[in-house]
Amino acid sequence: MANHPIVCTDQYLDPTLTRTADRDPHLRKSLFSVPFSMYDCVPSLPRPTLQTPHGLSECLAKMTSRIVLISAFCCILGFLVRSADAVGTDDPRARLTDEQRLYKELLRNYDRNTRPVYNASHPVNVNISISLTQIFDVEEKNQVLTTNIWLDQSWKDEKLGWDPAHYNNLTVLRIPCNNIWLPDIVLYNSAEDYTGGYMEALAMVSYDGTVFWPPIVKFRSTCEIDITYYPFDDQLCKMKFGSWAYDGSQVDVFNTTKGVDLTNFVRNGEWELLSVKSIRHNIRYPCCSEMFPDVTFWIHLKRRTLYYTYNVIIPCVMLSILTMVGFWIRPESGEKVSLGLTVLLAFSVFMLLIAENMPATSNFVPLIGIYLTTVMALTSFSVIMAVVTSNINLRGFKEVDLPRWLRKLIIVCAKINCMKLAYVTTADCGTVDDRHGKEKYYQMHTTFSNDSGCALIDYENNSTKQKCEMHGNSSEHVQGEVGVCNDSWVTREILARLQMLVDKEEEKERSDLVCKRWMEAAEVIDRCLFWLFIFGTLFSTIILLVVIPSIRPYDNHGDIVAT
Repeated sequence: MANHPIVCTDQYLDPTLTRTADRDPHLRKSLFSVPFSMYDCVPSLPRPTLQTPHGLSECLAKMTSRIVLISAFCCILGFLVRSADAVGTDDPRARLTDEQRLYKELLRNYDRNTRPVYNASHPVNVNISISLTQIFDVEEKNQVLTTNIWLDQSWKDEKLGWDPAHYNNLTVLRIPCNNIWLPDIVLYNSAEDYTGGYMEALAMVSYDGTVFWPPIVKFRSTCEIDITYYPFDDQLCKMKFGSWAYDGSQVDVFNTTKGVDLTNFVRNGEWELLSVKSIRHNIRYPCCSEMFPDVTFWIHLKRRTLYYTYNVIIPCVMLSILTMVGFWIRPESGEKVSLGLTVLLAFSVFMLLIAENMPATSNFVPLIGIYLTTVMALTSFSVIMAVVTSNINLRGFKEVDLPRWLRKLIIVCAKINCMKLAYVTTADCGTVDDRHGKEKYYQMHTTFSNDSGCALIDYENNSTKQKCEMHGNSSEHVQGEVGVCNDSWVTREILARLQMLVDKEEEKERSDLVCKRWMEAAEVIDRCLFWLFIFGTLFSTIILLVVIPSIRPYDNHGDIVAT
């Protein structure tokens, strides 16, 4: 069917519009030649006949209403067709799941920047607990504790509640933590900055509005390290959690009754976990008048001593044994002092190794440091006494006898050490030798007088006594012979030289006796120092490494009081 244009004349139009059309030919053409092609599609529609102005208005009104009805009919028809296609093909992407419907419903008009309470006077109660999984390190030098924990937080969000019956009994929904409100719980005594944040774990939301959020966090917290009993020490470190911006009237934190979960804890090779407990505090800080609650977790650790026993204590004891062995070296040997100095340098190396791991503080002195200092002092004393005993041993070459007080002291020390003295006596060395020499001289003089000097002369001349016996029958001849011998200068010279030889021998024996006395005194002193060093080493080892660590107080970190 062909289009029937409606030709409008000037008498049916607005005079103002007609005058405007006269000036604009294009506007006049569009006004007076309008094709109505819709009548070709709908033949039943009566064609308007524009004979009067009222007829034109009525025609336009009818066309507008019918166009609206047709458009609505087409929309409804298309929707029904699409619904039928979706039901017929059963496409899962065309339907919303229960979790999708619930997720969109919960987050509709939800603001994560405000507290999830309808009444602003009500606080949000946050329950905090931790699951300790591993203790990475305890840095004594920096006084930092590194741990890996699951920070369990739970609170009630009044905006996130629903009826499970409307969603096929769906009671728990996992929601990304970035889409809901989260409490600003921070570690107060953190040793790191707060730019990293927590792990973006999913928050588990229950139908009653309870939110459970357990991010995995690696914390580095400050811890005051007490190294008094190192390496037999135990440390008490705290981790203080609380809201940073909200006070207790807005966000209140509590510790759960289940305590600390240790089911997934991995044992540390250096530290043994003794106990973990949580205590809630309510503190008013100088900056603010409100009360700020927090939950503090106290972690009690004890150092495992096996590593330090094998690598520090046993080598120190072995070096002490080497120092004791040095007392068995003879005093005249120079290796005694060299051994003591070598052991002293080894102890100095151990002191440097321990000082590298200890904090540079004057508040505490480690127990192992006291032990090494004590053993080094004993070793230094042994080196000094080695020099003294060497000097005592060589003092006898000056041919000076032992003083009387020293002889008495040596005799007493020898009795204590069960040593038998061969040279040191209470008598002076010169008195004994002089008396002994005089007795020898008297015996020699008597012998020479009895045989009238003939035996000595005959001995010098390699003759026998028979010469004198040949003249023994005549008394006159004997007297003459005796006179001749007494007057001979040879006899006097021989007697003088013999006396000189006797004096030199006596002097040599006296010098040897004095030297042996000093050497024996040095040996006795060395033996006394040996037992003294053994007693000092054993006493310091037992007291510092056994007794004090066993009686040390475990609550030396102060009282833990909940407020």
